[in-house]
Amino acid sequence: MGEIALLDAVRRGDAAAVRRLLEAGADPESADARGVPALCLAIAAFDEPVASALTEGGADPQRRLPDGTTPLLRAVDCGTVSVVLAVLPALGEHLTETARAELLERARHWHEAGVVTELRRRTDAPGPHRRIRVRDGDWWTDYDEITLGGLTVRDGHAAVLSNLEQWFGRRPPIGELLARALTHPDPEHADWTETVNVLAERNDEETWAAAARLRSHHEALHRLFAADVLRGLVLRETVAGTQPAVFAPRAPEIFLPWAVEEADPAVLRLVLRALSESDSPDPRVEEVGLSFVTHPAAEVRLEAASLLQRTGGSYGRMALRALFALTRDADAGVRGHASALLGGHRGPARDIGDVRAERLGDEDQMECTPAAHGPAERDRPAVPRGENEHEGPVG
Repeated sequence: MGEIALLDAVRRGDAAAVRRLLEAGADPESADARGVPALCLAIAAFDEPVASALTEGGADPQRRLPDGTTPLLRAVDCGTVSVVLAVLPALGEHLTETARAELLERARHWHEAGVVTELRRRTDAPGPHRRIRVRDGDWWTDYDEITLGGLTVRDGHAAVLSNLEQWFGRRPPIGELLARALTHPDPEHADWTETVNVLAERNDEETWAAAARLRSHHEALHRLFAADVLRGLVLRETVAGTQPAVFAPRAPEIFLPWAVEEADPAVLRLVLRALSESDSPDPRVEEVGLSFVTHPAAEVRLEAASLLQRTGGSYGRMALRALFALTRDADAGVRGHASALLGGHRGPARDIGDVRAERLGDEDQMECTPAAHGPAERDRPAVPRGENEHEGPVG
């Protein structure tokens, strides 16, 4: 009965129940009527918590199955980093070089062949495939989930390959990793985010220098990748409170001139975000922020607002004027973000009142009457209400 209950818990994705049943003596190697082990059922469902519970409870990721695969090889096939890393740590140092090479080759094959091509080879299925976008919520990254001929996998094999290499102590050059990231030139996709993370976790001068050289590349995607890697190196230190910090103090020197030179809005947005996350007290940071609060791209204006600095919890007059203007921005996300930032102002309330009066005076001089703004503008509260007005990403 314990095995039946365990399989039921696996199928419904109840990791807590799986752990309880294993602690009560259920066999972690339980299999369904077709002989498919519970661990493989969890892997096929992309269920990282259940796969982790089974592996920690004694399921063997290296168990050879009748088709010659193992649960770990099937995890690589599924194309999801979180699932692979759910079963890999249980093997510790016991994974042989032969087994490591097999895993690397498996991931590399999927990456180079392409998911649809490999699925057609395996299933010999004609006709179209189904593709949907899914998010791995715990890892904040996206995949395309592809179904063909009754098989479903996700397309993160480049990300899996990069993580396996890191786990096994391999260090391919940044150019090779960049090429993998560009397989899916989307900063939300796992192939991009995981490649950036692998490089940021190297935390060394070689990676910083290699990424910095890409800053002047003529292709915007290469510059975006460079900005993401450099941001990751800085962010690791600021989040961890690393002392002495190595890369965070360099953020103004690389990102300030880059912001002035950068023409691509997507790259500029990330450069400004990296500056904001560096927590640098350099006064030039706010100067750059003020210079971009009227940028044509809403994503840039939003990040520029985060560069406006507070001293003792209070914004200066120029910053308050800029934030107040942004609360009336055409973009809802920018308005919400500016309102949230104003809600954090800890200076005298009259500061905001004075700036509001100045702004209204400016509008009167430009003959910007309420009728010119339309009903939505007239109905908007004159004074931002703070955090409860937030409508977009804070950055």
